[in-house]
Amino acid sequence: MHQFPQHFTRQDFGDNFKWGVAISAFQNEGAALVDGKGKSIWDVFSTQKGKIKDRSHAQTATDFYNRYTTDIFLARQLGFSIFRFSISWPRLIPGGTGAINNSGIAFYHRVIDTCLQAGLIPYVTLYHWDLPHALEQKGGWVHRGTVFAFEEFVRVCAREYGDKVKNWIVLNEPFGFTSLGYMLGVHAPGKFGLSYFLPAVHHAALAQAAGGQVLREMVKDAVIGTTYSCSHMVPYTQNEQDIQAAARADALFNRLFIEPALGLGYPVDAFPMLQRIERRYALWRDWDKLAFNFDYIGLQYYFPLTVRYNAFMPNLQLSEVKASSRQVPLTGLGWEISSKGLYDILHQFSAYKGVKKIIITEGGAAFPDRIAGGDVFDQQRIDYFQEYLGAVLQARRDGMPVEGFFVWTLLDNFEWTEGYRARFGLVHVDFETQQRTVKASGKWFRQFLQGGAMAGDGATGLSQ
Repeated sequence: MHQFPQHFTRQDFGDNFKWGVAISAFQNEGAALVDGKGKSIWDVFSTQKGKIKDRSHAQTATDFYNRYTTDIFLARQLGFSIFRFSISWPRLIPGGTGAINNSGIAFYHRVIDTCLQAGLIPYVTLYHWDLPHALEQKGGWVHRGTVFAFEEFVRVCAREYGDKVKNWIVLNEPFGFTSLGYMLGVHAPGKFGLSYFLPAVHHAALAQAAGGQVLREMVKDAVIGTTYSCSHMVPYTQNEQDIQAAARADALFNRLFIEPALGLGYPVDAFPMLQRIERRYALWRDWDKLAFNFDYIGLQYYFPLTVRYNAFMPNLQLSEVKASSRQVPLTGLGWEISSKGLYDILHQFSAYKGVKKIIITEGGAAFPDRIAGGDVFDQQRIDYFQEYLGAVLQARRDGMPVEGFFVWTLLDNFEWTEGYRARFGLVHVDFETQQRTVKASGKWFRQFLQGGAMAGDGATGLSQ
């Protein structure tokens, strides 16, 4: 078991370490159908009965569409130097392909210009789950045409913003949107089964490389990444069946998109069912189109997974051993808190020869925050960041090429199927009044990034 550093300052990470904060379009912008924006799959899905746990929707969300200036300057005041946000595809191209919405184009120019004015480097995510509904009606990610539509969308973004934006993220968590949206049906568009999942995986993998290719051709000096959700896989026991179950889970959760991007193909060794992609959904010329030489890989790690063999689970033959049953520290969503899992996953991805640099493009935790006396004292979140940053620092010291950490997220927002119940923000949002209140964790980050706070002191007597 690693003992990670507990007492450290910002300076310990080095001058070139990138400190950022991340948001996404659908979760923050609101303005769902104004100024020519088309519907996304989430606009449609979130209005269906029983899909969102608190019965909410994102038609207003945090109203970033109208409050972006305040929020961007708030990110700067908290000491961050990078602002990661996503571009809504249906805001730019309402029909998914074809006619461009000039109001949408103008909005992101304003966002980018405000970032630059605030002294923040914009990191732009091209796809953060809000597929135009018009494309879903043709099959969405199950349909090969979505790859070509995505290339067209990336061309528009590169042409419009490429002179001002040099740092790009092609896809956000492709395993997340393909598994939750097209295999389990619990996220938009709500489809389930392998016959949706496998072609969606293949088309997302093709789009990942195609988007990178467009940026490389069109944007001078572009720094291009893509970003993966990942979980260190832990076998429940050391018996062979549990170890094999963990290997299958690892193939899906961690290897499924990085390996095709690196030219290694799909991880059929651990999960032979992926051979169906080749047999049913791929064209012979696809194999040359899956690889792309990314400048960095983004990782989004929240929790490890403990898995065991389960003969009754179709296809995977495994099941998760829930964190809540294992007496481990948990976040408000019941996710296991494990900095060792973060260190282990950094070690795993660093071992790939083609991975040059790694940025943690999301890291954070939801807790049931409450305002008391005008403040939000979220000590648990501060402890969480101190623990996870200790693992990142140790990984750097051990020679892993991890070069940045972006907090998820700036503001409490619409957290997909959780609605507004899951608060991840450094800033508390009252969704009725849109009042922003910087939490103790936000103040802690401000002191830490200004070089004033040392992790591990346990002090939160932070002034405004």
